[in-house]
Amino acid sequence: MAKINFGIIGCGRIGNRHAEYISQIANLEAVCDIDYDSARALGTKYGVPYYEDIDEMLSEENNKIDVVSVCTPNGLHAEHSIKAFKAGKHVLCEKPMALTVKDCEKMIKEAEDANKRLFVVKQNRFNPPVEELKRIIYNNLLGEIYSIQLNCFWNRNMDYYKNSTWKGNKLLDGGTLFTQFSHFIDLLYWLFGDIVDINAYMGNFAHKDIIEFEDTGVVALKFDNGALGTINYTVNSYNKNMEGSLTVFGEKGTIKIGGQYLNVVEYQNIEGYEIKDLKESKPANNYGFYQGSMSNHDKTIKNVVDVLNNKGANAVTGLEGLKTVQIINEIYNSAILNGVKS
Repeated sequence: MAKINFGIIGCGRIGNRHAEYISQIANLEAVCDIDYDSARALGTKYGVPYYEDIDEMLSEENNKIDVVSVCTPNGLHAEHSIKAFKAGKHVLCEKPMALTVKDCEKMIKEAEDANKRLFVVKQNRFNPPVEELKRIIYNNLLGEIYSIQLNCFWNRNMDYYKNSTWKGNKLLDGGTLFTQFSHFIDLLYWLFGDIVDINAYMGNFAHKDIIEFEDTGVVALKFDNGALGTINYTVNSYNKNMEGSLTVFGEKGTIKIGGQYLNVVEYQNIEGYEIKDLKESKPANNYGFYQGSMSNHDKTIKNVVDVLNNKGANAVTGLEGLKTVQIINEIYNSAILNGVKS
C-alpha cells in the first residue's frame, strides 16, 4: 500500500491532533500557519518544513503532498480547501465543511474540476455506540421511528473564547452549532435522513459580552420519514460538560446513547435484540480546561489513506458535509424568523 503524503494548514489544537495521527498512519510532509511560532513548533516537532504562507507551502511541496488537512477557523475552510484543489491536492477538511451552502458547493465543484477527493471530518460516526445504532436502524430493528431527542449540554467558559483569535466571532466561527455541535447535527442526517421542517429559538445568556451569537438553543424538527425530533443545546452547563446524548423511540424499541460525547449506551429496550460487547470508546479530545468530541481522527485519516489506495469508500462525502451546513443554516434562519438577531 502506497504511503500518502499530507500537508496541514492550521497548526492549532486540531492541527496538532491531525499531525499526531498522520505521523502514525501516513507521511507528514509540511505544515502552515499564519502564526509563524505555531507553524515552527509543529514543524519542528515532526521534523518537516513549516510555512506562514499557504501558496508557498503548496508550491514548494507540490511534488510531495497528496492531501491537505484544512484545520483553520471555520470561516476559512472553503478558501483554503479551494486553494489546495487548485494546487492539485486532495482535501481533508475539518468540521464544519464551511459556513454556507454556497461555499460547500464551490468546494465540491473545485474538487470535481481538479479530479480530486474531498473528505470531511465527522469523527463521531466512528463511536462504537453510534456505529451500532446505525446498524440497528439499517436493519430496521426499531421498526418505524417515532421520535428523536438530541441533547448537547457542554461548558465553554469565558477563557475558551478569550484565549482564541476567532472563536465567538460570527464570520470565522459561525455559531455554537457550527463549532461545538455540528458533529451531532451530522448524525441526525446520517441516521435519520432529511429534515423537512424546523422551528428554533435561541438566546445568549452567559456570554453576552464575548461572543456574537447564541450560547443556547431549542429546536423542533420534522423528518422526511415522518419522525419528530428535538435538539436542546447549550454551552452553559455549570463548570464542565454534562451530556451529549441521542435518544430514539421506535415501534420496536428505545435506545439512548449518552455519556458526555455519545460514548455510552445508557438505555436499551429492543424487541428481540440486545447491544453487548461493544468496542470501548476512545477518550474525548482533551484541550486542557475543556474537552471536545471523541478522538477518532485516526479512523478518519485511515479512511483517507484507504480510499486513495482504492481500498475503501469515502466515510463522509462533500455532499454529506454540505447537508450538515444546510441544516444548521436552516435552524439559524428559523431562529431569526422567531425574533433572534443574526
